[in-house]
Amino acid sequence: MREELEKVRSWANDKLSAGHEPPWAWFHYMKLRETLDQILAEMASTTTESSQQSDAHPGARLRLVGATHQPDTSQHHQLEPSLPLPM
Repeated sequence: MREELEKVRSWANDKLSAGHEPPWAWFHYMKLRETLDQILAEMASTTTESSQQSDAHPGARLRLVGATHQPDTSQHHQLEPSLPLPM
């Protein structure tokens, strides 16, 4: 996928470099190139961060844990207010 995005960015750069495009098309090619640059940069940073995190904690995995409190010892809420409300 990265290679395909780089090909599209190269195509947009070629269109911009040629200088034969009308102003409205030039604007769209420029926005396309900026968007592709951002996407590719984010893909690179995501890949780097993911590999660094997995290298730092090779055996770390999420695990399920049991409840830390007993359901019988929890405080119960009062159903009716203690103050009389005006009617």
